[in-house]
Amino acid sequence: MKYLLILAFFNVIWAGTLIAYKVLGDVLPVGVVVTIRFGLAGIIMAMLWKFFKGDTPKGVNFIKAIIMGCIVFCLGHRFQVAGNKLGGAGNSAILMAFEPMLASVLAAIFLKELIPFRRWIGFVLGMCGVAVLNGVWREDFKLTGLGASLMFITSLLCETAYSIIGKPVVKNADPGKVLCIALLSGTALNLCFDCEAVISKVHYLSFNHWLLFGYLSILCTVAGYWVWLGVLKKVDVNIVALTIFIQPIAGVPMAAIFLKESLHWGQLFGGIIIAIGLVLGFWKSNKA
Repeated sequence: MKYLLILAFFNVIWAGTLIAYKVLGDVLPVGVVVTIRFGLAGIIMAMLWKFFKGDTPKGVNFIKAIIMGCIVFCLGHRFQVAGNKLGGAGNSAILMAFEPMLASVLAAIFLKELIPFRRWIGFVLGMCGVAVLNGVWREDFKLTGLGASLMFITSLLCETAYSIIGKPVVKNADPGKVLCIALLSGTALNLCFDCEAVISKVHYLSFNHWLLFGYLSILCTVAGYWVWLGVLKKVDVNIVALTIFIQPIAGVPMAAIFLKESLHWGQLFGGIIIAIGLVLGFWKSNKA
């Protein structure tokens, strides 16, 4: 339970990611946002390397760590920033609800995890709760076109790869070292695409922009992704993925405060449905 509480906290932190991406994406190209975020995180993890006491991934696991970084910290978040920029935070939150189910299905296929029936019900209730929370029936809700949705769904596939590939790797390696290798690999690939753009834009960033990048790099990436891998070392992917439903609940007050979005009763009822889904999903059961 303590691992789930830790992840619950970080999912509240991650809830602000889409808002930060929306703000930064309005003034910077997609590639620059991603490169700076994970580049800063990679530098921090490299500085912390000597404090990681576990084993360094070797052989195939080392290659997997590199692949994780290129998939998630380069391609995945480029699609996420672009999809969020085109579709908006509400549309992105709806699509994000598919990630727990997607991660669990792939974990069942590739990692042979046994998922209790009650947890599947929890996933379905969580997805329904996100739909109610975002008021899909409201006239002012606009589900964006196929292009933006496909971009965001592709980013979810990349995020899921982080868990599916990463879980076997961290069984025999230090999570911090795995994350460091992945971040540096992703950053190297990002620089291949946008090195000149970063150099040309970095001088124009305001203090508030750097605060957002600090939030994204230190809290959401260094601390968040590190803890995620650490918990994956001890807990099944399908249980960890269920905590993602906390993000839409936490994202509502954040959007109201920082983006001045209006509140409605559907957000309360949607939050209640999600909470019921979480209780059912985390309820202990031996029936797969």
